[in-house]
Amino acid sequence: MNIATIQRPAGQFIAGEWIGGVGEARGSFNPATGEVLGQWLPGTAALAGEAVAAARTAFDRTNWPASPRQRAAALMEFADRLEARKEELAALIVAENGKLKAEAIGEMMGAISEARYYAGLARNVFGRTFESGPGNLSLLNREPAGVVAVIVPWNAPVTLLVRSLAPALAAGCTTVIKPAPQTPLIHRAVIECLADCPSLPKGVINSVNEDGSVVGEALVASEDVDVISFTGSSATGKRIMAGAAPTLKRLSLELGGKAPAVIFEDADLDMAVNELTRGALFMAGQICIAAARFLVHESVMPAFRERIKASFAAVKVGPGDDPRSQMGSLIDKANQARLERIVEQAADEGRIVLKGAAPGGPLAKGAFITPTLFEIDDLSSPLVQEELFGPIVSLETFADEAEAVHKANATRYGLAASVFTSDLARATRVSRAIRSGTVWLNCHNRLLAEGETGGYRHSGLGRLHGAEALNDFLETKHIYLEAGTV
Repeated sequence: MNIATIQRPAGQFIAGEWIGGVGEARGSFNPATGEVLGQWLPGTAALAGEAVAAARTAFDRTNWPASPRQRAAALMEFADRLEARKEELAALIVAENGKLKAEAIGEMMGAISEARYYAGLARNVFGRTFESGPGNLSLLNREPAGVVAVIVPWNAPVTLLVRSLAPALAAGCTTVIKPAPQTPLIHRAVIECLADCPSLPKGVINSVNEDGSVVGEALVASEDVDVISFTGSSATGKRIMAGAAPTLKRLSLELGGKAPAVIFEDADLDMAVNELTRGALFMAGQICIAAARFLVHESVMPAFRERIKASFAAVKVGPGDDPRSQMGSLIDKANQARLERIVEQAADEGRIVLKGAAPGGPLAKGAFITPTLFEIDDLSSPLVQEELFGPIVSLETFADEAEAVHKANATRYGLAASVFTSDLARATRVSRAIRSGTVWLNCHNRLLAEGETGGYRHSGLGRLHGAEALNDFLETKHIYLEAGTV
């Protein structure tokens, strides 16, 4: 694939066929250069309806829901095709998303791992049976929930698709996918890998592009969609929840985060600085589990501040395909302007330790911004309470363990957190006290297919990754047999 000249527009994939869209093609841009990579065709509510109908037909009229070995084979075929195109797809992620090549390779490896993990689980969806009285049997079957709509964000367009898609397929569901409008080309390439899987019946996978909100709204409102799996902001998650209420859909929502990193006085500061530089600036901070608040014991704040400032300042911002780059671009110029405004707000409300800015020179055409660190005391500030989704991190102090826990839990989010200490008992206490779906100890941002992730409070509903991810896509049916009646 020549990424510089992708000619074929990315269309819709419905019932095993590629089709166009309605209206003019849209451009997909390289955020590091501003150049057009290719084009994509927007979908409509009507096309979303066709995709849902295709998924419903595949669910009702094929053996897919009752064929675990076929589902396992299809997921393994998908993983093999992703692996065969790994380098090509990673290069396309870099070009369309702006992240570093190493991050893109990691994303591909994560997606491959997810597909293979759920291929194994597809053959291990077990029910149970018990005898409630002499000869009276209760059979508890685990059955696929039906048609799943997967709504994918732009920040990790391959991993976050497969993270929802793989357990849905392993459970026996059929799907309609709505990709992010910022990353339609990499999405098409992933759908091509799925379309090439011989064990996957037509209609099990469908995809409709979005330019606005009409496709997503149609999927949320559809009576024939049984589950919505959405990754994105808490605000959008709430709108999806409200829109799904009339049809009582099941919801799997991984939403926003404001991950605190708690650094105690006995922490290895050099290790903490290394971990949190990566944990905060991975994907330019455009990830819901990014370390967004550094909560530091007051006795070590001066030393930590000096070291983290030097570490952030040394990070080289640049194009993702440049091996010298240590942080890639933002997704677009609009987000660059949004974050520049937040930096100015931080200067007004807090004390700037390191002020980020859009670089000039050769990088001026791209959506780049350098990291920002600021100190703040006001827990009620929007800078503390809101997800900023960029390389902007607050420094806050605490005096004791109780205050550390209080501040860590002071936002409405609860997706991820980390604790740095050499005291195992303290690590255990604090990790249990923090209201978060994931707490890392002496590290940050470790994800694996086997380990469930998800949020407390405004960070979402349900779990993805791990065996529990299947629960969002399965129903439990009780079949009762009375002795002597059959």
